[in-house]
Amino acid sequence: MIPSRFVSLWPLPALLAALLVPWLPGMPAFWVTLANYTGISAIVAIGLVVLTGIGGMTSFGQATILGLGAYTTAVLSKYYDVSPWLGLPAGLVVTAAGAALLGAITVRLSGHYLALGTIAWSVGLYYTFANLDLLGRNDGIPGIPPLSILDVKLLDGRASFSVIWIGVILAALATNNLLDSRAGRAIRALRGGSVAAASFGVDTPRARLLAFVYAALLAGSAGWLYAHMQRSVNPTPFGFYPSIQYLLMTVIGGAAHVPGALLGAILVTTVNDRLQDILPRLFGARGNYETIVFGMLLIAVLQWAPNGLWPLIARVRPRRRPIRPDAARLPLRTMPPAGSALLEVSGLRRSFGGLVAVNDVDFGLAAGEIVGLIGPNGAGKSTTFNLVTGVDTPNAGRVRFQGRDITGLPARGIAEAGIARTFQHVKLVPTMSVIENVAIGAHLRGHASAIAGLLRLDRAEDARLYAEAARQLVRVGLAEAADRPATALPLGQQRIVEIARALCLDPVLLLLDEPAAGLRHHEKAELAALLRRLRAEGVSILLVEHDMEFVMGLVDRLVVMDFGTKLAEGPAEQVRQDPRVIEAYLGSVA
Repeated sequence: MIPSRFVSLWPLPALLAALLVPWLPGMPAFWVTLANYTGISAIVAIGLVVLTGIGGMTSFGQATILGLGAYTTAVLSKYYDVSPWLGLPAGLVVTAAGAALLGAITVRLSGHYLALGTIAWSVGLYYTFANLDLLGRNDGIPGIPPLSILDVKLLDGRASFSVIWIGVILAALATNNLLDSRAGRAIRALRGGSVAAASFGVDTPRARLLAFVYAALLAGSAGWLYAHMQRSVNPTPFGFYPSIQYLLMTVIGGAAHVPGALLGAILVTTVNDRLQDILPRLFGARGNYETIVFGMLLIAVLQWAPNGLWPLIARVRPRRRPIRPDAARLPLRTMPPAGSALLEVSGLRRSFGGLVAVNDVDFGLAAGEIVGLIGPNGAGKSTTFNLVTGVDTPNAGRVRFQGRDITGLPARGIAEAGIARTFQHVKLVPTMSVIENVAIGAHLRGHASAIAGLLRLDRAEDARLYAEAARQLVRVGLAEAADRPATALPLGQQRIVEIARALCLDPVLLLLDEPAAGLRHHEKAELAALLRRLRAEGVSILLVEHDMEFVMGLVDRLVVMDFGTKLAEGPAEQVRQDPRVIEAYLGSVA
């Protein structure tokens, strides 16, 4: 196993190897050429780590996007005498524009529809390449000028090796920087579910489009390298089958890991090449035997290592994140005066076909109150939460917050208003540490762009966001778990992590959906003490919970629902004695 501390020190020796390895005495030209193709594939696969492995969007069109970059630089350098080096920014502009257009349509899809969408435009672009006279139709464009440095043309594969692998190193560094930034956490948060991400202010369509365009830019830069190394382009390398190979490289290496993309590119390129050479000799005939054998090998690898090979080689774990104690505090909201009207729900209604889940519900909540929303399973409590927080839209009724009508606002807008929530079924990102999950809650309190993250210009702001996340973990009693994988915690502690994440938003109103579920007795007592402290600090709380002992000693008022309808509302002791509530929910225990 490779210790993670050594994995993080790779850039300098990798750069040295890129400059020196191809010039080692006795280095066969064949292996240098194969390494060049591997490097180009690795750049595409690194983009797929962001798009597919982390963003959760499967693309079968990356080879076609590679063709956008390749054809752009080929046309400019061959027909218009533009410097090949200027072909890179030109290719990236064309690729970014094309990816933004395609992505604006594609990333709105989900699941297999998204994958089918990438196949559709991939096939369309492929036949566009093959039928345009400017692009040479199926014959392509030969005689593309090579790259040159100080009038020295890089015709030797060894010189191309250094350029290509420096490109691989830069792509890996940029991707690591992006994923470790505010924008990168927004992309990573998609793995925890877009509903949870949006509830903390992540613009999920924008995050998905960012992942799509970023992966396309890496593919476009790989296309630029391919065109000037190969010195000719035609549609064949940009079709559907090469796209599948790039996706396989990512999956085999480890779809959620940047080093896995490099490992997968090396394995797939090398094994595929060797099979093409060896199998015809074994069978005594030419044929696509390597495709059959390679498919069998792929199935075996995926059965043995479903998360890819890289996690088996390196100790992949969330890295320990040092917290800067001197980081400036983030600005805090001004809390409304205690007792003032905060949340007003009137005539709220939501139906699903013939089922009325929430039926003309009315209730209110004043600033500084803890209100319990209780009722039997299926009463409509979580649906009411979803309507208040913008996850779902009511068929009728209004929701007002601090005097403002927020009915129908998207979840991001609700979060901006100062409403945070937890979920009945825990929604944490499994590939992120506890503190990284909590930091997502502070997304709206930062402003650094993706470009700032790529260039590491966001470090001061990121330090403030993580310092805030650390403070909230101390607040909820989970400081020692900060660097552990979030889903390695017991379910009850995962719920506390969700509360810490919600507090990172600096909310005015906190909606907690069964926060005490899975907690032991002393943990419930600690949670109750925390909620009382929050109330004293001015945070208002709307609470769904089935543990009546926990609820009765905590809340100021109760709202009881049954079959989507409000059954009763009032002080806890008064509601506890209501015959309708006893019959519908509390039973003889009351």
